[in-house]
Amino acid sequence: MTHANAPLTPTGRLRLARCIVEDEWPLRRAAERFQVSVTTAARWARRYRDHGEAGMTDHSSRPATSPNRTPTRTERRIIKVRVLRRWGPARIAYLLGLNPSTVHRVLTRYRLARLTHLDRATARVVRRYEHAAPGDLVHVDIKKLGNIPDGGGHKIHGRAVGGRHSAAHRDPARPRKVGGRANIGYSYLHNAVDDHSRLAYTEILPDETKETAAAFWIRAQAFFTGCGITVARVLTDNGSCYRSRLWRDTLHEAGIVHKRTRPYRPQTNGKVERFNRTLLDEWAYAQPYRTETQRREALPGWLHTYNHHRGHTALAGKPPASRVPNLTGQYS
Repeated sequence: MTHANAPLTPTGRLRLARCIVEDEWPLRRAAERFQVSVTTAARWARRYRDHGEAGMTDHSSRPATSPNRTPTRTERRIIKVRVLRRWGPARIAYLLGLNPSTVHRVLTRYRLARLTHLDRATARVVRRYEHAAPGDLVHVDIKKLGNIPDGGGHKIHGRAVGGRHSAAHRDPARPRKVGGRANIGYSYLHNAVDDHSRLAYTEILPDETKETAAAFWIRAQAFFTGCGITVARVLTDNGSCYRSRLWRDTLHEAGIVHKRTRPYRPQTNGKVERFNRTLLDEWAYAQPYRTETQRREALPGWLHTYNHHRGHTALAGKPPASRVPNLTGQYS
């Protein structure tokens, strides 16, 4: 392989060297002809005299000795801590009394996978997958979200006043008061994300019962159908609403195969789990909303931006709409 900054290919180097050695061109004339420096021309001529045509390939720039390299015993300690504790360079460096950059170089040298690529429970490399076409698989999940009281929550008034969702209602007709303000309960974000395109559909609903989940899916399927996507399979966790007969029958009537994640393995449904986190970071908690109504009114605009304009790292910086042919509203 030719070096990235090499001015000549091996074939060009051979021609240059033969001009100097066999045709007896002056170094300066040969350098001008091949547009390289005189020292470069002299180097390839010398290698040709010493090694012939085999000397025209790149040599390793690695030094013969590295007296300042981290000792092998220290490298083994770094690797042992990484494998057993699954720590990052900074924590390993603090434990062993090293510089984080030194630890990072050792981990890179031995090609140890990044922590973000590992399953924290098993330390195995996460096998990432992506279905070939939109609709081959849709991930569905529910995210519980505390409502915002009129006047704002803890982002405006502080934790002492805002932390009133920790206790559930005993009597829905009599909201419990914490810190002098009423506990107004929770909402449930029902989310559906297409595996191939990451196109998302979400609704804010009052509960996570089987009736609510089934009705949500009917509307979600209509959304994907309107985008030209025919859903073949749906993946959910093992929540009670997704184990119900109503959910099973709703998908069966639409000709959709239902798949569930393995117990205690939320990573299998990782695409919608990641969407949940993005939804909270960029919409739910993105600004100090004064009321729950204000936050809900901001959702449609944010969802349109996510689907049509926001770049996605897994899609080479392009939005989900770029993977759905002829989707309307992409540039609005």
